[in-house]
Amino acid sequence: MATPTAPFPPIVGQVTNAAHQPDLAGNRCPVADEIDATACAVSGELPPELRGSFVRNGPNPAFEPIGRYSALDGDGMLHAVTIDDAGVSYRNRWIRSRGLGAEVAHGAAVYPGLGDVLNFPDRALTGDAGPVKNPANTHIIEHAGRRLALWEGGLPTEVTSGLDTIGEYDFDGRLRGPMTAHPRLDPRTGEMLMFGYSLFEPYLVYHLVEADGTLSHSVEIDLPAPVMIHDMIMTEQHAVFLETPYVFDLENIGKGPMVRWMPERGARIGVLPRRGAAEDLAWFDIEPGHVQHFWSGWVEGDRIEFHGCRYQNPDFGIDNTTELDHRSAKDHYALPARFWVDLAAGTAGWETMDDLEGDFNRINPAYDGVRVRYLYMSAYTQPDRHLGDFDAVVKYDDATGKRTIWSAGPAGHVGESVFVADPDGSAEDDGWLLNIVYYHDRHTSDLVVIDARDLAAGPVAAVHLPRRVPFGFHANWFPAVDR
Repeated sequence: MATPTAPFPPIVGQVTNAAHQPDLAGNRCPVADEIDATACAVSGELPPELRGSFVRNGPNPAFEPIGRYSALDGDGMLHAVTIDDAGVSYRNRWIRSRGLGAEVAHGAAVYPGLGDVLNFPDRALTGDAGPVKNPANTHIIEHAGRRLALWEGGLPTEVTSGLDTIGEYDFDGRLRGPMTAHPRLDPRTGEMLMFGYSLFEPYLVYHLVEADGTLSHSVEIDLPAPVMIHDMIMTEQHAVFLETPYVFDLENIGKGPMVRWMPERGARIGVLPRRGAAEDLAWFDIEPGHVQHFWSGWVEGDRIEFHGCRYQNPDFGIDNTTELDHRSAKDHYALPARFWVDLAAGTAGWETMDDLEGDFNRINPAYDGVRVRYLYMSAYTQPDRHLGDFDAVVKYDDATGKRTIWSAGPAGHVGESVFVADPDGSAEDDGWLLNIVYYHDRHTSDLVVIDARDLAAGPVAAVHLPRRVPFGFHANWFPAVDR
């Protein structure tokens, strides 16, 4: 494995939020330093089977932003909570992207946010960091021995288990465009299915990576326009895409949202054999609606089914014309929905599963690509919550329709849950949900551990972290190597 990049000088965050931007206030305010802490206090009792690291990625800008800032723009920061026989420790590190390196050298922000992304900074300031910063701020995964921090607008960034940055990774030159922040890892074959979407043709490229890390198969998929495709679905035989009319409108930059909802363009589901060619792709029309995150998909006979949280008319606020002290994202929440494709009849459809709004969907990862029974979601149950500010964790039993909720209370703000299987268990829900919860009444964060078999009982343990962990996106569990 490659070695980490030469260390930057110590970074001290310089964000003051002088413009009172909502995405830099409250728990979205970045932390200003990197720390290492041992012997974190624990309430309750941690399951002895939990040995490894919970790592969450998220935006944490180091410098006062240029103009409009959204949570999609911030420099990636990894937060790791490690549980071992010695106790519990915490560490956080900025991802040392080339763009952040240019800004550290300059002593101030150089790159604008996504709402003004085509306003490229002076090459004299960026050097070889490129015209667009890759903050690697969205997800963290591990495949074929490499740990990758992901941002869907660029290459993955390889990091070490200790959170040091190695650098951008292009699969030995085989990946020539961006990589999704939501690849699918097949627990049965070891393969990784992924894609990249682009503002420029080809708008969508699908890839398959072998278990040994070799990118062996790529397919350019012909789309009529550049659309946002954040996640995909995997069955044991297929790669499945939902093409929605959430369209990048480059001519609208400076006039309004960079991504616009255009339902008149229609929507469709694309089904491609895993190792198929472009001509093997089949499309199925469906009523327009957008999904950021799916749970799992599976195929039975001629029918494909999958679940996801469906937005009727999304607007995630990539708009630099909004006044700085106003929210740019609209609070259009998503509802859990069931989708289906009838391969023989050539039809597709969907139906709402529940009226509880939420997102950040997770499952037991051992069931990705096959029929899944238990679905976990972060949800809104408190009034006046904004987009992404979840307060509860939900478990759905797809066999019975039962819904179970654990609420973090009026002061609680939950992130994404990660399912960790009980090594001694056999049922799909034998395991624990790990989630970082911020409590605004005490301005601190806990890593809570909830028994997935009894969600309503609440946490069996809580790790009291030595510092507030800001709002973040996606997380994963990395078991200890000796287990």
